[in-house]
Amino acid sequence: MPLPIRIAPSILAADFSKLGQEVRDVVEAGADWVHLDVMDGHFVPNISFGPDVIKALRPHTTAFFDCHLMIAPADPYLEAFARAGCDSITVHAEAGPHLHRSLQTIRALGKKVGVTLNPAAPLSVLENVLDDVDLILIMSVNPGFGGQKFIPAMIEKIRAAKAMIGERPIELQVDGGITVETIGAAAAAGANVFVAGSAIYKGNGLDDYRTAVTALRGAAETARA
Repeated sequence: MPLPIRIAPSILAADFSKLGQEVRDVVEAGADWVHLDVMDGHFVPNISFGPDVIKALRPHTTAFFDCHLMIAPADPYLEAFARAGCDSITVHAEAGPHLHRSLQTIRALGKKVGVTLNPAAPLSVLENVLDDVDLILIMSVNPGFGGQKFIPAMIEKIRAAKAMIGERPIELQVDGGITVETIGAAAAAGANVFVAGSAIYKGNGLDDYRTAVTALRGAAETARA
C-alpha cells in the first residue's frame, strides 16, 4: 500500500506574532504534520528560529512535528531539537562530512530520521543510507526563503528518488513552491508529503487554511490516482 498523502504546512510563512494560534489553526484545518524550517543564516541566507521556539509550540498541539534543519554543522544541536519535541529531524546531506553519523545520532535520540537534498545535489549520496532513513526530502527550490517558484526539473528527481526507495517504507517529501498548480506533478512522480508555506498561510485564519489544505490534498490525491 502506498504511504498516505500528508500536507505539512511550514510555519515559516505563519504570523509569528501569534505562532501558537497559527499552529493550532492549521492543524484544525486538516494539516497532517507541522513543518519546522530551522535556518541559521550560514548554511542558508536567512535566520528563522531554534529549539526554544519549538519547545514553546509543543504544548499547543499533539500533531507530528517535522523539523527540517537548514544548519551547518547540525550534529551539535540534534539533542536540543529532540528535547524540544520534534518527532522527526531532517538534516541536509550537504551540511556535514559524516551524514551516516548524523542519521545514527537522530535514531539514537528516538526520533524519525530524515535526509534532505538541495536541487543540485545528486541522488547518489543516498545510496548507502537508504536503510537508515524514514524520510527523504527533495528541495524543489534553493533553501533559505519562502515564496519561491517550484523548479520543474525536480519532478524527474522525485521520480528517480521514488524508484530508488523501491518497496522501503520511506516517506518522500517535497518542499518549495508547492501550490495547487504544482502539487499534482510532484504527487504523480511519487512524493507523498508536501510542505506548503505561503500557499496555506497566505489565507486569513482557520477557514482559509482549511480551504487551502483541502485543495492541496485533493489535487495530490487526484494526481496520484
